Amino acid sequence: MSQDHVRNFCIIAHIDHGKSTLADRLIELTGAVSARNMTSQHLDTMELEQERGITIKAQAVRLQYKAKSGVEYQLNLIDTPGHVDFSYEVSRSLAACEGAVLLIDATQGIQAQTIANVYLALESNLEIIPVLNKLDMPAADPERVLTEIEQTFGFGAGEVLQISAKTGDGVSELIEKIIELVPPPVGNVDEPFRALIFDSKFDQFKGVIAYIRAMHGSLKSTDRVRLMRTGIEAEVLETGYFSPVLEKTTGLLTGEVGYVATGLKDVKAVRVGDTMTVTTNPADEPLPGYAAQSPMVFTGIFPIDGEDFPDLRDALEKLQLNDSALVFQPESSAALGFGFRCGFLGLLHMDIVQERLEREYGLGLIATAPSVSYEVLLRTGESITIDNPSKLPDHNMLVDILEPWVNITIVTPSRYIGAIMELVTSKRGEYKKMEYLEPASGDDIGGKVRDARVLLEYDIPLSEILVDFHDKLKSGTQGYASMDYSVIDNRTADLVKLDVLVNHEPVDALSMITHRDEAAYYGRALTSKLKELIPRQMFEVPIQASIGGKIVARTNVKALRKNVLAKCYGGDITRKRKLLEQQKKGKKRRMKMVGSIEVPQEAFMAVLTLD
Repeated sequence: MSQDHVRNFCIIAHIDHGKSTLADRLIELTGAVSARNMTSQHLDTMELEQERGITIKAQAVRLQYKAKSGVEYQLNLIDTPGHVDFSYEVSRSLAACEGAVLLIDATQGIQAQTIANVYLALESNLEIIPVLNKLDMPAADPERVLTEIEQTFGFGAGEVLQISAKTGDGVSELIEKIIELVPPPVGNVDEPFRALIFDSKFDQFKGVIAYIRAMHGSLKSTDRVRLMRTGIEAEVLETGYFSPVLEKTTGLLTGEVGYVATGLKDVKAVRVGDTMTVTTNPADEPLPGYAAQSPMVFTGIFPIDGEDFPDLRDALEKLQLNDSALVFQPESSAALGFGFRCGFLGLLHMDIVQERLEREYGLGLIATAPSVSYEVLLRTGESITIDNPSKLPDHNMLVDILEPWVNITIVTPSRYIGAIMELVTSKRGEYKKMEYLEPASGDDIGGKVRDARVLLEYDIPLSEILVDFHDKLKSGTQGYASMDYSVIDNRTADLVKLDVLVNHEPVDALSMITHRDEAAYYGRALTSKLKELIPRQMFEVPIQASIGGKIVARTNVKALRKNVLAKCYGGDITRKRKLLEQQKKGKKRRMKMVGSIEVPQEAFMAVLTLD
């Protein structure tokens, strides 16, 4: 097809604003999938996506559409996730597109992730088409949301399309608008072939399948390709496009989105962001690509059965193939054995990866409490970065510890400002600014005044929003607030390492780095929690929390008591005392030497429920 008749676009929005539903209507309207094969949320193919009702992986599909002018167009759509943890999927999609449909819920209005996605699209110089969705809902308030859009982004009411993705109203007008406003792909078909790899997956028969956007030149299914950043070469087994299933073709042209089956069995060979070219007429320079995402949350993942360690490594390598934000490296723990230290973009990302490992690869896993990456300055003058609290050097060797801070944006109705300020202040947050997205106004029902919507901006340590901040934000605002964050810098803080000792032995997997003012509280809370989780033994088990050599909290797991008096039926009390004394000596000497404490899996996540 002519390059002028190709349109590459993606859908960006806050979570649950109707991206996947709109993708369904676009697929139905263009006839890409037959009615008998069509399912709800058709592009959400993972079982986890269907269960949770969220998009985790960006999905591509080619749509053929005959416009009102009679010209047939090729529309390459990429459906993107909306949760802040998967913003890297959005950035990868934007790199392969010329336009973006900005979807906004008419009942909820602009949310934090809406603003973040618009900034991502602007940085990529994309044409943005604002669309108001869910007009069929009784709670829809298009006038209010249009005012928000104009004040926040500068789009006039006449520029915003109003649709209902559920009923299909206005979707055909949206397609015409995409054809009109989104520019065709730029690129010279006569130049050497260069394509951006924006995603990939592993197939046991076809090897690594690279998802590409052809920027220049053309590729035939008989060519031999080279990955420019790694220098690896491979024979093309198959080329094609997404319909959304893989459809085989004889090649790909400039501007098209499709896939290349490389036959490579090494899952690390094809890197997302790399440039693909052909060996017969190779390009001189790779494409600029896009910045890789750095993980912000780290946790240890260990197999319950030590023999599963090689299987866990293979599973992580395959997941990393189409999830470039996942990083991992081997580590060992005295308490848990051999495993991997894994880096994620957030808690939801961590939760999804762990569940995929358990479901798709049948692994039994133990995950330690999540932590962030710290920059440590030593007395020797060198600086090191640690992501595992147990690796923190001794206090005598330290000069300073720097922790990552994030800029957090919260959008909320004005009546919850006090609750949010109290929450953020308790988490060491620093106030930056407050803006009203819209003024308070009267409601149609009984003249009731509706709250204005407010944007609050704070700087806050990443470690403070890691565990339960989002849950507390939602519960404190009855679910109305939304948040987005981005890392800004590292700042010095009075941090200490809190160690946990069970039966006088340190459990490295339970170590945590916390602020000195909160260390004693966390120590008492953690020892109390572990007292409930660690099973009782035949001897008393002390649980202690320490900072350096100083014990800040202690509790004991009481000993089980065998009834040694069962054989005494009456008689002198001295006989009973003698038996009790013998039992006491045995527990004190022999059992404490040979007894070993097995810490249950729940104990390693006890840090998450300290409040």
